[in-house]
Amino acid sequence: MRIGIVCYPTFGGSGVVATELGIELSKRGHEIHFITYSQPVRLELLSNNVHYHEVNVPEYPLFLYQPYELALSSKLVDMVKLHKIEVLHVHYAIPHAYAAYMAKKMLQEEGVYVPIVTTLHGTDITLVGSHPFYKPAVTFSINKSDAVTSVSQSLKEDTLRLFDIKNEIEVVPNFIDIEKYKHDFTDCQRDIMANENEKIITHISNFREVKQIPDVIKVFYNIQKEMPAKLMMVGEGPEREPAERLCEKLGISDKVVFFGNSNEIDKILCFSDLFLLPSVTESFGLAALEAMVSGVPVISSNTGGIPEVNIHGVSGFLSEVNDVDDMSKNAIYILGDKNQLEEFKNNAWLESQKFDIHQIVPQYEKIYEDTLKKCLVL
Repeated sequence: MRIGIVCYPTFGGSGVVATELGIELSKRGHEIHFITYSQPVRLELLSNNVHYHEVNVPEYPLFLYQPYELALSSKLVDMVKLHKIEVLHVHYAIPHAYAAYMAKKMLQEEGVYVPIVTTLHGTDITLVGSHPFYKPAVTFSINKSDAVTSVSQSLKEDTLRLFDIKNEIEVVPNFIDIEKYKHDFTDCQRDIMANENEKIITHISNFREVKQIPDVIKVFYNIQKEMPAKLMMVGEGPEREPAERLCEKLGISDKVVFFGNSNEIDKILCFSDLFLLPSVTESFGLAALEAMVSGVPVISSNTGGIPEVNIHGVSGFLSEVNDVDDMSKNAIYILGDKNQLEEFKNNAWLESQKFDIHQIVPQYEKIYEDTLKKCLVL
């Protein structure tokens, strides 16, 4: 199949999932066309089966904000006709499904029909989509899609609760390429990051308010009072500077490393003993899954789709949002005994195997095929 993929080309979870999906589909013989405003961060190599088409948004003095949706719709029309794209898979209801629908209608005027598969990732539903200004557009975009998926059962339920949805929503969980995490780094030695007796705690996110970065710092503060430890903070965002100030205030700056964004997350996780994810909400919890496939147990909140990934008492522990004391207690419990820590690490790895990319991608292939069959009937 010739598949067009529209996503945000950033370090965020949806962009990573869309990019990894496209790469795996290309390995399975499909021709993939990424259509977005810059090359996705994890799209390192283009090939005969992987193509990237940049959406340029020309500036007009008339507009206070440049109309990206208009530029994207026009680009989609051009790319579908030029490359004979058979299916558009868009990640995020708005603006991507909205723009794709406009492209679809323009193409129909020329006798070209291309179905739209929309994947809901979370922010488009729980934050943006539930805003009264956007609600009609989100509802319209989902209902006008030819197939709709969500990355967790929790997100599906949120979508049905928040919007008047007529379409079926199929849960297709996020995934991970397990082969990429079978690392054998020659430099994977703990003394690069910490002393031999120090436990290594990690957090990875885009450092937005929803990620509860202060709680990450506070949980670590409690951990390091009980045992020698270091905290690895990976990512960029508006909460980074306040987090650095909080570390200074608590007197732990020398125990916390801020990496910024990194393409070497697997190398960082190979050092880690524990992963912290105290978010207010997560539609899935991809960062937790990336930790688990590296054999890192997870201390997290019990919100959104996280309990579908991090199994309480098995791969880690779940706590109520903002319950720093409980998270700290659970973290210290896991880290406090060497044999216990190894058991949790092994369990985390075993649970991650359920989300192997080779099990999940065929589900998307079937959705594309079923959607195309429906189009032929129409």
